[in-house]
Amino acid sequence: MTALAATSDRQPLARSIPRQLFVDSGYVLLSLPLAVASFVVLIAGLSAGLGLMVTVIGLPILSGTLYAARGLADIERLRLPAVLRQPRVRPRYRLPEAGASAWRRIFLPMRDAQSWLDLAHGILRLIVALATFVVTVSWWVVAIADSLYWAYDWALPRPSDGDQDLAQLLGLGDSTTARIGLNTAVGVFFLITLPIVVRGCALLQASFGKALLTGVAEMRDRITVLEEQKRAAVSAEASALRRLERDIHDGPQQRLVRLAMDLSRARMQLASDPEEAGRTIDEAVTQTRETLAELRALSRGIAPPILVDRGLPSALAALAGRGLVPIELQVDQQLGTRDGRLDPAVENTAYFVVAEALTNIAKHSRATEATVAVARRETHLEVRVGDDGQGGAHLAKGHGLAGIADRVRAAGGELAVVSPNGGPTEIRAELPL
Repeated sequence: MTALAATSDRQPLARSIPRQLFVDSGYVLLSLPLAVASFVVLIAGLSAGLGLMVTVIGLPILSGTLYAARGLADIERLRLPAVLRQPRVRPRYRLPEAGASAWRRIFLPMRDAQSWLDLAHGILRLIVALATFVVTVSWWVVAIADSLYWAYDWALPRPSDGDQDLAQLLGLGDSTTARIGLNTAVGVFFLITLPIVVRGCALLQASFGKALLTGVAEMRDRITVLEEQKRAAVSAEASALRRLERDIHDGPQQRLVRLAMDLSRARMQLASDPEEAGRTIDEAVTQTRETLAELRALSRGIAPPILVDRGLPSALAALAGRGLVPIELQVDQQLGTRDGRLDPAVENTAYFVVAEALTNIAKHSRATEATVAVARRETHLEVRVGDDGQGGAHLAKGHGLAGIADRVRAAGGELAVVSPNGGPTEIRAELPL
């Protein structure tokens, strides 16, 4: 059992109280017969399998019991989203190796930890299902029966001599008004608290099922995601360092070497040809200015000062101003205010995505115009970069977009590229806030 597979869209976050009440009630009431059937089948299979373990027959029976537990667990997983309002998930069970024998396939569930968790849930769920069933049914019965007590009080037999009903025990007397008023008040109380109690019972049972049926899988899936983010961060950092090293080697380093040679030549020319030495020094000064300009450009690619000082909108405006094609900016200006500033890591990642995407547009797209849109959503920052170029961009390793994907993944976000042949191209990144 490895990572976790989501198999449905997100459930709506809010439902009407009556609808949720009937969903929760149906879930709890149906759980008891399912739990009884599950308990009987799995206990019988487990007992037979363990009892016959000394023979060859016990192992296939035990394996079949684990397969049955898996099927019953899948039924419960189908029912959980309606209560938990979360996507339906199913662990990826261990699969047989290619060319595995029949016996290895039969015994495969015994080597899968999730199969044993399914078995434990199928047996133990009866305890939780019985308790929640009793509470739910009791609350429904009292809520309906007592709130409608006024309709059938006349048909109920009165207590015999010496016996007292609830109203009399509470000192309210034995009048019809006291009796109907007390029972109706109790019924209204149970009716008002019915959605809360039933919801609690449903959540208790669903949480128990989630802990055993998907909890371990979700934890492993989370670990897998964190490992992927770590690898992406390492890859993005390594790529950035290699690019920086290459840019320094190809640019400022070469200019500094030439500068040193020019200054050495000027020193030798001072005595014999001062005029030529002056021209050499002028060239050295020009080389110094060009080197400083390249170093500034490299520093902007790492962490531009304008991004730190004035925020993302100003940094992107400066970036667009240096673009080789016309760039339309659609950036939320609130992102540059004191209250609207993002976390520095998010700002840097967003800036990197736009900068690299615009670089790729200038180098490869043959575009005549580009658009950059940055907006804050409820839970994430959306960054979109589009162009009207020739298309064909993809995320394969070795291409420019692979570095963007690694940087976005390292920040916990997602990157999507839509770039059919012939264009247009849109790069969309979603960064968690």
